[in-house]
Amino acid sequence: MSLAFQVDELQVRAGHNVLIDALSLSLKAGEALTLLGESGAGKSLLAQAIMGNLPSGLRASGQVRVGQHTSPAGEGAKRRPLWGRQIGLLPQEPWLALDPTMRVRDQVAETHALVTAVRWPEARTRAAHDLDAIGLAHARDHYPHQISGGMAQRVAFAAVHAGAAPLLIVDEPTKGLDAALRDDVVALLQQTLAEGGAVLTITHDVAVARALGGSIAVMQQGQIVEQGDAASVLNAPAHAYTRALLAAEPARWPDRPPTQIGQCLIQGRKLGKRFGHRLLFEQLDIHIHAGERLAIQGGSGSGKTTLGNILLGLIAPDHGEVLRAPGLPRQGLQKLYQDPAAAFAPRLSLGQALRDLIRLHRLDGRELGPLLTRLRLSPSLLERLPGQVSGGELQRIALARLLLLKPAVIFADEPTSRLDPLTQQETLTLLADTAETHGCALVLVTHDPDIATRLTSTQLQMP
Repeated sequence: MSLAFQVDELQVRAGHNVLIDALSLSLKAGEALTLLGESGAGKSLLAQAIMGNLPSGLRASGQVRVGQHTSPAGEGAKRRPLWGRQIGLLPQEPWLALDPTMRVRDQVAETHALVTAVRWPEARTRAAHDLDAIGLAHARDHYPHQISGGMAQRVAFAAVHAGAAPLLIVDEPTKGLDAALRDDVVALLQQTLAEGGAVLTITHDVAVARALGGSIAVMQQGQIVEQGDAASVLNAPAHAYTRALLAAEPARWPDRPPTQIGQCLIQGRKLGKRFGHRLLFEQLDIHIHAGERLAIQGGSGSGKTTLGNILLGLIAPDHGEVLRAPGLPRQGLQKLYQDPAAAFAPRLSLGQALRDLIRLHRLDGRELGPLLTRLRLSPSLLERLPGQVSGGELQRIALARLLLLKPAVIFADEPTSRLDPLTQQETLTLLADTAETHGCALVLVTHDPDIATRLTSTQLQMP
């Protein structure tokens, strides 16, 4: 089999700080390589270095080979002509990958037209077929803001896959998806492998790594600490970090007993909502109590986020009403967004964003340091812009910002979809501990039934 890509002694630096340290990998056509590891280990940074699309301020050294094309890692512009044709990338943040001014079908059709050089009518026909295959026929004419995070992830995947590049790099391709849709995406990746394509997958989902097989490389702090075939690494891990990572899968968590339930903070009566001709829910009654931990589950696009937005007062229901406890302040209702990049000003440093919050609400800034420590976040990250940290780091900074406000109700929308199992367990434990300590309610959107069972006392299944 021909070589799809190879990196030799790849190093990425930010000033004097080494972010990826002398890493070497290779992948042949028809093979799968999965990168596992902690959030901020450098997995997505590796993908950006291979593409030649590192954020400003970062420098790469070493060699990168894609097919028959070899170039210095630091000369990313030489690899840009390969984008979409020889190498395709599904980025971690689908919202940032999609054009907000274009309808869904046209975004997929654009790849067919520009990369495979078919006429526009044929490109749109192919795009419609691609969307049908991933269960999004009903969303062909929607704009990105009209679809859920999981749906946006599938649209971005379809757009990348349409180019039929022999090397496909997918960064967290199943985050925010329920088990059925996750399996559909895995099937598409397996189809790519069967057709002779090479797939480099970055994921926190061990189930995805098992399904794809091939090889696995485990990253920690910019280094590969273990590498081998998937069966060996997952069934008999040699490195202590790999063992800890696998032991932190939600199915192995201890159950948390129900907490003491207090007064009703939010009550929804006979709520109904539809988008266009699509009914999300109707006649739905829900009560949120102080100290309660409630999981909302359901398929991608079933209305989980919409229900949370209605309860928080961000959007209005079509039918029914929402009652909130008297004296509940507006900042007492807080949302942890599924896509943290959409929750931060892109050109404002993270530290400045937090200082603005502290000043605006007259908070105790001394509480920030201990929060960052518990979330395993270096204070140096606050000097960066949102686009200069990993998705998992940004989500944890968003959580720290939220917890500074000591909310009465936390609506956490897939808050750990970007986190490795260890960090996921630590983050959700912190959320649960906060609910118990301060008597606040935690409403958690999750596709993982094990998380719902282990962490929450009540579950609501969306139709």
